[in-house]
Amino acid sequence: MPQRQSIPGARCSVVLLCSWILCFKSDCNNGLSLNILQRGGSAVDAAIAALLCTSIINPQCMGIGGGVIFTVMDSSGKVKIINSRETVPRNVNSDLLKLCPKTTEWIGVPGEIRGYEAAHRLYGKLKWADLFQPTIKLAREGFPIPYYQGQHIPHKNGNLLKTGDTVKFEKLADTLETIANEGPHAFYNGTIAKDLISDIQKAGGKLTLEDLASYQANVTDAWNITLGDYRMYFPPPPAGGAILSLILNIMKGYEMKSEPNTTDEKILFYHRYIEALKFANGLKKDIRDPKFSSDKMAKNLTEDSFANHIRSLISSDKTHDPQYYGKNSYLDSIGTTHVSVLAEDGSAVSVTSSINDEFGSNVLSSSTGIILNNQLNDFCGRADNIFHGERPPSNMAPSVLKYQSKTLVIGGSGSEMIPPAVASALMNHLWFGKSLKEAIDTLVVLVDSKISLLFALQDVVDGLEAKGHKIAKFYNTVNAVEKAGSCISAWSDERKKGKAAGY
Repeated sequence: MPQRQSIPGARCSVVLLCSWILCFKSDCNNGLSLNILQRGGSAVDAAIAALLCTSIINPQCMGIGGGVIFTVMDSSGKVKIINSRETVPRNVNSDLLKLCPKTTEWIGVPGEIRGYEAAHRLYGKLKWADLFQPTIKLAREGFPIPYYQGQHIPHKNGNLLKTGDTVKFEKLADTLETIANEGPHAFYNGTIAKDLISDIQKAGGKLTLEDLASYQANVTDAWNITLGDYRMYFPPPPAGGAILSLILNIMKGYEMKSEPNTTDEKILFYHRYIEALKFANGLKKDIRDPKFSSDKMAKNLTEDSFANHIRSLISSDKTHDPQYYGKNSYLDSIGTTHVSVLAEDGSAVSVTSSINDEFGSNVLSSSTGIILNNQLNDFCGRADNIFHGERPPSNMAPSVLKYQSKTLVIGGSGSEMIPPAVASALMNHLWFGKSLKEAIDTLVVLVDSKISLLFALQDVVDGLEAKGHKIAKFYNTVNAVEKAGSCISAWSDERKKGKAAGY
């Protein structure tokens, strides 16, 4: 569909976006995305249905064997966070972090279904089972492997399916049907739980039935900062919202009134931005589950005074040795998926889901069709110890921005890429006046754990390298929906074949 809709009135206020897939132009479209909203479903209903669709269209990115974080704004403007990321199981190896990065014990207790349950209980309108049926049908009957999934299937073995071949997920369809009919209990306490735990333990995982039975989603208030006229709402630790807010607070202090135009202006802007990202990476060690560690330092990351301090450490003419920016020995992970939803009543959902690396732990439960996460890997380099029940630190930063009649729903996929990519899109859109399409399509800076850069814009590369930066090329991974008055704009990173859909 077109990037922009300008139909006046309520019909110009409903859009969904999925950053990984063409979920809304597959068979999911007819019985799922728009249909969910048109039938009177809530933004949360539509988001859950879209995530379920994504779990089979791109199972390398997310699924019910992983975890999810929702940022939900209701029609009154009140925002809640639902964090159902995976947790550390009871029988975890006490020396697990000494085994980084190689071990078979990275599977965390899956929280995805509990997250859907909590979100649906608080904000759902349609019946729970209705959200599952289109994906069950698609999984059972099969569909052509989409482009992006096909790129992640290794083809050393000539018998593997390729892009365009028909694929079915019949075991997973049975599992989803059971959850649809019997509720989340079937996953956490019923026959699915028994089969799943048996398969995990055979693969060397440490999860138990007690781990599943005791899992609960965590519902909290959102954290927020001021960003120009907007209030930006995002999830607290162990999510990555505090890191995103720090990056934005550092950069807003430079009071950029317009996009840098000359080569020298671009070099200075991106040099400062890169330095901000380096400091943000060095502070990731302070992002831990607040149930097991104080979030006082993480809260400081959201304060203007702390951003001012970091900004004072940024030299305009040079970069520094890695230790100057703090500890940053974490492991770079890969995959997530993000969905942005804006509904007719003004409610909004920004939700990010993951099984961590491509195909998670590479453990498939043959009894249930579920691919398991390797989310405990996220503790590597960012923690010295872990505790039973702890949620791992995350880069996920699903956000909602609100100002009077304006609402902006935004988030990204790509793990380490999320905070810089979302920050880049927001700066380009809110500060430099670019459309969502232009802001999201702009090549983005990523500073990885080795203090090397993924970047482009050839006219400034030489100047940045002269300041000591190492440059490579990367892209944005964001999608967003914005409502201003009676009209909306929406855009998704096209490399991953995501599209907007609305009515």
